[in-house]
Amino acid sequence: MTAPALERSATTTAGAPPAPRPDPKADPKADPKAPANAPAAPPPGPLMVAARAVTLAAVLLLGFAGYLLGLSGLQEARHQSTAYATLRDRLANATAPTGPTEDGAPLAVLDIPALDLRQAVVVEGTTGRDLMRGPGHRRDTVLPGQPGVAVLFGRSTAFGAPFADLGRLKVGDRIDVTTGQGSFHYTVNTYGDGDHPIKDTAPNRLVLVTGDSDWIPTSTVLVGARLDGDPEPAGAKRPATTATDKVLAADKGALSALQLWSLALLLAVVAAVWTARRWRRSAAYLCFAPVAAALLWSVYENAAALLPNVY
Repeated sequence: MTAPALERSATTTAGAPPAPRPDPKADPKADPKAPANAPAAPPPGPLMVAARAVTLAAVLLLGFAGYLLGLSGLQEARHQSTAYATLRDRLANATAPTGPTEDGAPLAVLDIPALDLRQAVVVEGTTGRDLMRGPGHRRDTVLPGQPGVAVLFGRSTAFGAPFADLGRLKVGDRIDVTTGQGSFHYTVNTYGDGDHPIKDTAPNRLVLVTGDSDWIPTSTVLVGARLDGDPEPAGAKRPATTATDKVLAADKGALSALQLWSLALLLAVVAAVWTARRWRRSAAYLCFAPVAAALLWSVYENAAALLPNVY
């Protein structure tokens, strides 16, 4: 390069303006290719807000359907496993209940070979929450194997649906029940529904009850069976039922709990969004995900308690 060229190059370099220094307050997440004076994105309009609300509601409803038809069965299976272990120990130690007992306590093992229902643990009570654990014994009736009519409720769709195929039972099918007083055998002999109650003059009977539909049931399916052999003595006087013990009853007391759990879920979501804007987003959502999942499970469980108890 000649001397004049070197002088022109030095002059150009010396006269060039210095490169701009990075602004320490600039947003590191901002797009470097975006114009410096680009206008901020406008807030979402009413239609966008409504669309997001509808989408969120649809997701929650689909999640509730998935809970009822899938996850609730896992919840019932867990309760059944725990109840079976408890009742097995009580039967072995001759301490299984033979009379009135606490709500939700395991008190019998039910087998219906024709429905492939084996070792289903029957709990005390027929409220919606009781039947989340498995088939339930109506508290104002005698226990299976005792003199009189024993009544068992079971769900037809959700929470394992132990009585889903109750209508398939035929006359002559066998039902086995084991309680603290021994093993008892019943033979199916009659049917009924909500409009046509079972009429049977046999003194010692078992009646199985469930809903009539895979959707929201409006009536019931009844199956009656007679005890084969002699009954064992009855225990103490049976307690009266409450409104939530009756067939197709909803546990309206769960409404207040549903509201509280829903509020807790909303607060958790707001806290997660607020934290994500001030912290690393992935870490914030990862921390709040288990909390939101547990709260959502409680919301769904209390919502399920508002459905008919034999659903």
